[in-house]
Amino acid sequence: MPNLVTDLMITLAYGAVGVVLMGIGYVLVDLATPGRLNELIWVDRNRNAAVLLASNLASVGIIVVASIMASEDDFARGIIGSAAYGVLGLVIMAGAFLLLDVATPGKLGEILVDPQPHPAVWVSATVHLATGAVIAAAIS
Repeated sequence: MPNLVTDLMITLAYGAVGVVLMGIGYVLVDLATPGRLNELIWVDRNRNAAVLLASNLASVGIIVVASIMASEDDFARGIIGSAAYGVLGLVIMAGAFLLLDVATPGKLGEILVDPQPHPAVWVSATVHLATGAVIAAAIS
């Protein structure tokens, strides 16, 4: 029973780190796009904004999972690595978003929350997912 309690506490800690990182990702996407993300997605049902946010959250999850797997059952290494790699991933994703914004016509944030479906959201989402995958591969 003591192992179960310990394992549950470790899982809770990793879960908390993941949720905090996803919260930071949410805030970064909200800052990068015009309007309030919660209204765009849950009130206006904006699919572009939802795809963008979902790709960011999935990327953070990919990074945290890779960091946990690479920790080799060393809790301190795993929790610190998850937080550090997660923050690094968010910084790199934000940088990639800014680079994509510079490289494409128009304001990317505005395009990505347009109520009409836009193919640019799939490009931006793929950048998020690819970034997460690259960081995850670098961890292991």
